[in-house]
Amino acid sequence: MMTLVEQVIRPNVSDDSLLLTAVASPVAPPPRLLMGPGPITVDPRILRAMSAQLVGQYDPAMTAYMTETQALYREVFRTSNEATLLVDGTSRAGIEAALVSLISPGDRVLVPVFGRFGHLLREIAERCGAEVHVREVPWGEVFTLEALEEAVAEVRPKLVALVQGDTSTTMNQPLEGVGAMCHRYDALLYVDCTASIAGNPFEMDAWEIDAATAGLQKCIGGPSGSSPISLSPRAVAVIDARRSVEAGLRSDPESEDETVPTPVRIRSNYFDLGMILDYWGAKRLNHHTEATTMLYGARECARLLLEEGLDEGIARHRLHGDAMLAGVQALGLSVFGDVAHKMHNVVAVEIPSGVDGEAVRAELLNDYGIEIGTSFGPLAGKVWRIGTMGYNARKDAVLVTLAALEQVLRKYGAIVEPSAGTAAAQEVYAR
Repeated sequence: MMTLVEQVIRPNVSDDSLLLTAVASPVAPPPRLLMGPGPITVDPRILRAMSAQLVGQYDPAMTAYMTETQALYREVFRTSNEATLLVDGTSRAGIEAALVSLISPGDRVLVPVFGRFGHLLREIAERCGAEVHVREVPWGEVFTLEALEEAVAEVRPKLVALVQGDTSTTMNQPLEGVGAMCHRYDALLYVDCTASIAGNPFEMDAWEIDAATAGLQKCIGGPSGSSPISLSPRAVAVIDARRSVEAGLRSDPESEDETVPTPVRIRSNYFDLGMILDYWGAKRLNHHTEATTMLYGARECARLLLEEGLDEGIARHRLHGDAMLAGVQALGLSVFGDVAHKMHNVVAVEIPSGVDGEAVRAELLNDYGIEIGTSFGPLAGKVWRIGTMGYNARKDAVLVTLAALEQVLRKYGAIVEPSAGTAAAQEVYAR
């Protein structure tokens, strides 16, 4: 009897019996307040933009949207870089595109690691065939400029690959002066700013960053699936030296591609930024079919950021991050890491002794519809990560999360002062 799902009856060609195939019901996610380290609850205005109908990839409306998106993200990155665009894929797609396009096999690369995502940069660089040199500080700390310069002077890398905000530890690596220092040693600086941009200061040109990649699902406020990227003229020159054209796009597919010797060619087709730049540039040379719906979303994300004002958005993230920080501390919870270098948009809270961290997370989700995060590696099971970013960097989200966390903590045996968390947050808002 068909009670839960519609069933389609289809004849089986081998024995004429009937095969019942269940048809899934429409997508209907449960209501959630996503207060983890990302993804976050998406602004309804962005979802509306993503519901718009598709147009052809070379329709004048589409190419105009692409050009507008480039201009918007130049403002978000605070750069004049012409080579500012989107890589279709999650934030990791942007990271891979930048590294595989800038690193040739055998290049020396320095990766300063202070959390999980530094290890990711290391792995991707190794997969690109680089000679990777790693420097580490304990999780919960960041690098000083002096320590970075000492490592660069010793390694003499072609590229320094550095995370700005690492959500695994919640730390925000200071970047001022790093680009200029790298250039004194003739090294490029690549920065993964996925978790930090739009919620913390990011100055691509002023800080002399050569390549930066991001994602939508943190402070930018959208869904995962598109990776904004910006490249300095210095970075573009490296990519130009490796530029090639697909055989099927040449007038004679059997002719040799004279643009670059095969050993130097970028070792990915999909993530070949030379080809992607040709696609987004004046040539409009076909590379892939642009992910139109994601472009609509990315464009609306940037439009809303600039409508609010970048400085105002950063101040909003700082305010609500401060309120959440004060609230969890007032609940008697310890905060992990160097708070002076914490990102505005996420806090790592040490799980109290004797409290089942996963049980608390499950109850917050099941009873209150609130999601907070755990962490990875050496911090797995030791901290909760609570985010206040994008659309959820707002007062009601902070207060509801603190109130729910207090109730669940009390149930699991933690001693907390009634309403202490929300009261401390309200004091921050009253300043």
